[in-house]
Amino acid sequence: MDISEVKELLAKFDQSSLTEFDLREGSFELYMNKNTISQKRIQPQEEHSNAAIEMNSELLTAKNEETKAAAVENKAVLSKSENAAEEEITSPLVGIVYLQPAPDKEAFKKVGDAVKKGDVVCIIEAMKLMNEITSTVDGTIAEILVGNEEVVEFGQPLFKVTEV
Repeated sequence: MDISEVKELLAKFDQSSLTEFDLREGSFELYMNKNTISQKRIQPQEEHSNAAIEMNSELLTAKNEETKAAAVENKAVLSKSENAAEEEITSPLVGIVYLQPAPDKEAFKKVGDAVKKGDVVCIIEAMKLMNEITSTVDGTIAEILVGNEEVVEFGQPLFKVTEV
C-alpha cells in the first residue's frame, strides 16, 4: 500500500461515521481512531515498518489536539485545602459519558459546584441506554476528569469531589 492510498483511506475515514478503523494486509498494519482515548496501542514490529503509520499517527494526533484542548478546559482544577478529603465518583460501567443532558443544555455540574449525594452528575450511554450517574458523596466538584462524549471504562474516575 502506497502513501496515496493511505491518504485516500484517511480522507474517507475522516468523512465517515466510523470511530475506529484497523487494516492489516500482510506485514502492513494501519490503525485509525477518532476517540480521545484509544483502546489499542500501535507498536511497530520493525524499526522501518511503515512511514504511513508514523504519518497517520501525526495526523490523528493533530486532529485529537483540538478535542484534547476542549477537554483541558473542562479539567480546570479547584484549589483545595490540605485537610479537605477528596472522593472520586467512578464509572459503574463502560460507555460514552455525557456531561450535559442535551447538546444545547448546560453541564450537569461544573468545577466549584456543590453536589449532594444522589445528584445526577453525568450520563453514561451503554448499548443505546442512558444511565444517570449520581454522586456518592456531599461536597464540591473539585475536578472533572473526563471530557464530554469520551469513552469511559468500568471503575474509571469521572469526578473528584471535596467532601464538606
